[in-house]
Amino acid sequence: MAQSNLIQKWQQAAPQFKSILRIVAALMFMMSGTTKLFAFPGGMPKGMSLEIWSQAGIGAILEVVGGALLVIGLGTRPIAFILAGEMAVAFFQFHATTSYWPTVNGGVSAVLYCFIWLYFSSAGAGPWSVDAMRSKNTSKV
Repeated sequence: MAQSNLIQKWQQAAPQFKSILRIVAALMFMMSGTTKLFAFPGGMPKGMSLEIWSQAGIGAILEVVGGALLVIGLGTRPIAFILAGEMAVAFFQFHATTSYWPTVNGGVSAVLYCFIWLYFSSAGAGPWSVDAMRSKNTSKV
C-alpha cells in the first residue's frame, strides 16, 4: 500500500518535472548561444570568431533569446517550435554533411534539442511558467 502511494505521488509530480526539464534544457541551450556570442562561459573552439549576421550568428541569437524565453516559459509553444526547426537545420546543414550518424558528426545535442523543443511545442511549458500564470489570470476574467 505504501509503495503504490509513493508511486502515485511520484507520477503526480510529472507536470513539475516537465517544467524542470524545460528550465534546465533552456539554460543549457542558452549557454551554447552565449558561448558563440560572448565567449561565455568559455571561448569559441580554436579561437574562432562569429559574424553576428551570419547564419551561425543568427542561430546563436535564437539560442540566447529563445532560450531565455523558454527558461521563464513565455510563448513556449511557438518559440519551442521555431527552435526545433533551428536545430533540425543545424543538424542537416552543419552536422550531417560529414556523417549521418550523430555520434560521429557531433550532432547529438542538435538532435536532442530538436526533439525536446518539438515536445514542448506540443506539450506546453508546465505549471512553473509565465504561460501557466497568464492562463490562470485570463480564466479568472
